[in-house]
Amino acid sequence: MLFSTPLIPARLRRRYKRFLADVVLPDGSEATVHCPNPGTMLGLAAPETTCWLSDHRGTSRKLPYGWEVAELEATPCLRTPRLVGINTGLANAIVAEALAAGHIPPLAGYGEIRREVKVGSQSRLDFQLISQGSDETAPSCYVEVKSVTLSRTDGLAEFPDARTTRGARHLVELAELAATGHRAMLLFLVQRDDCKRVRCAADIDPAYAAGLRQVAAAAGGLVEIRAFTCDFSLSANRPTGIALGGEIPVDIT
Repeated sequence: MLFSTPLIPARLRRRYKRFLADVVLPDGSEATVHCPNPGTMLGLAAPETTCWLSDHRGTSRKLPYGWEVAELEATPCLRTPRLVGINTGLANAIVAEALAAGHIPPLAGYGEIRREVKVGSQSRLDFQLISQGSDETAPSCYVEVKSVTLSRTDGLAEFPDARTTRGARHLVELAELAATGHRAMLLFLVQRDDCKRVRCAADIDPAYAAGLRQVAAAAGGLVEIRAFTCDFSLSANRPTGIALGGEIPVDIT
């Protein structure tokens, strides 16, 4: 997935009120930009962090720029800067693009892809995959995507970065669908290029961690739990796009 406009570098002054950030632009001027991430962004929002911004000027959006990617300093293990896609709203679009192209082998071969599918009376899951020629009553594959940005240890991604009652509800819904004969999958999308495995941040949300362990153990693990990293495309050291990368293991402890 290519970014719709060339990204503009900036330096972060502060992130506040969840969806706002003040930055310094290349010409030295300051701007308030949209931060499309409802989480805590732990480890991603320190002052002076390099922010890559999409340009919303000339559109109907209220703020002139949107924060898309955080560029973090290199570590002793990784000698090049690390890129993190902080726009959680892109996670489903990245997965949808990969599904349409057949780039997720465990989910290949379905005939129809539906998005934002109503489950129960008050909730939705991200995707419903329907086999070619199946009727409405045939078993489907339901997929819920979780955007992962947190990493507190080199090579390890963690979810969530804040307590998530909504995420816990999705676990229950996936388990219920699996129990009725549907295929159900929780897909962690790690919007980073520096992680090789994923685990639950049990210290941040012990209830979600317990729910994840319970779902993984129930009925031999009927709910599939998978994780994929992301790859960034670059031009002249500027991020130009983000796409689904390879599958990485999930530690459920």
